Amino acid sequence: MEHSAKTAREIYAEVKANPARARFGFGDKAALVNVDLQKAYTRPDLYPTAYETDPKQLNYVNELAGLMRAKGWPVVWTHVAYMESGEDCGVWGTRTDTPDSLQNIKFGSDRAEFDDRLDIDRVRDVLILKKMPSAFHDTLLTSLLTFHGVDTLLVTGGSTSGCVRATAVDSLSRGFRTIVVEECVADRHESFHFANLTDLQLKYADIESVQTVKQWLAE
Repeated sequence: MEHSAKTAREIYAEVKANPARARFGFGDKAALVNVDLQKAYTRPDLYPTAYETDPKQLNYVNELAGLMRAKGWPVVWTHVAYMESGEDCGVWGTRTDTPDSLQNIKFGSDRAEFDDRLDIDRVRDVLILKKMPSAFHDTLLTSLLTFHGVDTLLVTGGSTSGCVRATAVDSLSRGFRTIVVEECVADRHESFHFANLTDLQLKYADIESVQTVKQWLAE
């Protein structure tokens, strides 16, 4: 094991600055998967479970969604919500049982709602209810992407160390070029955020700026 006194942010900056870093690259057709941009995770002014890394995150996500729709490419929004009993959260919901625990994001609650600042087209976009970290786990996402002939997944949302990471790893495992949009993902602590961006970049995904992704979509 290599030891270092550098912070996770500093290590990520070094990896990012390496001009020779390997990339999977963009393919021919993408889908945009926005992971759990619901109030429980996007409104730190309301809920202790929420977080913010880049204050313009949701604006960037809206811009990407608009560009995707203009190309006729899929835009997907995932969220989590659970039964009153919480039993559909499975073993994931057994560690704690506080008002802020995962299984207490109930159907119909404010915490389960998408952030009001999001530009969601409820006619054209695909909304997916998920129960576990990955957007792929027991959902229609793989078949949806296959139907649309997608080879590239653009991932936004949160948390970087949790559901974004799980989605990115599952995306790679299913054969998709996976792009995590840097300014569009967030976590509760910068250490978790940057450590996971580093690990994703080195193993499972490309971490690209929103400007790079927008330029590719425009081309």
